[in-house]
Amino acid sequence: MILMNSPCNRVKCLGKQIWTTVLPAMRHIASRELHNVSENPATVKLAYVSYESMADTAEENSTAPIMIMHGLFGSKNNWNSLAKVIHQKTNRKVIAIDARNHGDSPHSSEVSYAVMAEDVIHLLKDLCIDKAILIGHSMGGSTMMYVALFHPEVVEKLVVVDMSPIGTSPEIASMKKIFESMRSITLDGNLSLTKARKMTDEQLSNSISSLTLRQFLLTNLVEAETGKYKWRVNLPALEQHFEAQIARFPDVGPRSFNGPTLFIGGSNSDYIKVKDHPAIKRLFPEARFHYIAGASHWLHAEKPAEFLNILTSFINQTDR
Repeated sequence: MILMNSPCNRVKCLGKQIWTTVLPAMRHIASRELHNVSENPATVKLAYVSYESMADTAEENSTAPIMIMHGLFGSKNNWNSLAKVIHQKTNRKVIAIDARNHGDSPHSSEVSYAVMAEDVIHLLKDLCIDKAILIGHSMGGSTMMYVALFHPEVVEKLVVVDMSPIGTSPEIASMKKIFESMRSITLDGNLSLTKARKMTDEQLSNSISSLTLRQFLLTNLVEAETGKYKWRVNLPALEQHFEAQIARFPDVGPRSFNGPTLFIGGSNSDYIKVKDHPAIKRLFPEARFHYIAGASHWLHAEKPAEFLNILTSFINQTDR
């Protein structure tokens, strides 16, 4: 049984709970509502996992929860270990979500930061959350920035992980090769998952030299039917809209978000350029910047201890 103190109706706000697992010192709730019809046809119901205490603590119930969105080709599962620690260090509920066209969330031909931001707003309403701390990495960072700029009333704090609303990184150019490589994969015969991943990795290695990147992409290889596999992400839609809708943050005009904002970058990454700080602060006047030494774009995976210390210190600060 899942117990939550909320003035909202459980059925209305959460829908059907698919399964619940109790972990030591933590209640780990996963609610997956795949391909449900939303009240707004432009939005989709996002899959998510919620990390919260077994004890019904007053502090956790009275503080804004934390919502996390992954980057391109990622999923909520990428944040499993980090989310548990964030929950423990902040005593706040942590909700890791799958963006549309990723993980367990529905696929859609519509891809833009505007529609992905509305998906987040729709989930907040479904969960009866009035205000949250939003965290996003890369594509997820852009989505959460869009939410903050267009719906500032729902954002207590914003954390953007290695992404900027100004300009873009030259690394973006390599995405064309990645899409082409994933699209060209061919797997014949009745294969085990181990064999399918090995064959896929061999084919990807012809154009992608980074083993870390290939292993990350392989997390999206799933069994479609016995012995046959497919990409879990909606590759056609993402590839079609990447350059126009994902690669760069859209022009939002004179809007700004005046709440506490933290940009965390890797010192070896060029996604958040120091020269762009003034322009970023025009959109996010309260922005702070922190770079983790020796980290690249996937800084939260490469330097988890440093990342968690910076993040949770910011979240736990009571002053701006």
